[in-house]
Amino acid sequence: MSPLRSYSDAVGEKAPQIGKGVYIDPQSTVIGDVCFGDDCSVWPMAVVRGDMHRIQVGARTSVQDGAVLHITHAGPFNPDGWPLVIGEDVTIGHKACLHGCTLGSRVLVGIGAIVLDGAIIGDDVVLAAGALVPPGKTLQSGYLYVGAPCKKVRALTAGEKAFFRYSAENYVKLKDRYLMHGRS
Repeated sequence: MSPLRSYSDAVGEKAPQIGKGVYIDPQSTVIGDVCFGDDCSVWPMAVVRGDMHRIQVGARTSVQDGAVLHITHAGPFNPDGWPLVIGEDVTIGHKACLHGCTLGSRVLVGIGAIVLDGAIIGDDVVLAAGALVPPGKTLQSGYLYVGAPCKKVRALTAGEKAFFRYSAENYVKLKDRYLMHGRS
């Protein structure tokens, strides 16, 4: 049995593609056409389900406990469907739900935030805890968004922008500790 089977499964001909140094907690689920860049981490009870479209996750992205990452399948109401595309150095908060959307790089998705089909989040964005990004909405780079539905509140400070790389590096260090001590 391949080590991949311990935490994920193939659907049809598509099997997850896992970059170097990726940590996927055994209590999470990764299914189907999913591609993780190097040094990503997927924490307990997260679900990453690329069973009917693709999911692309950029390097050093962290998927926190209980997050749900899914797609929108192609069908009569949406002929092309919506893949889920996530940039690099993204921190996806606990219980966040990303569905058929696109996130740039250096994004913080707050705890319990929801991003729906066809939404686009630019680079260097903070989406506050509990925020809702409606279908098809575009969030401009460099801002804090809050509320349900979310609204642009203000430009991010230099310190807030520096936090994106700090957060990504922090989770890379943490997942390396888990890998070093055999928790996989």
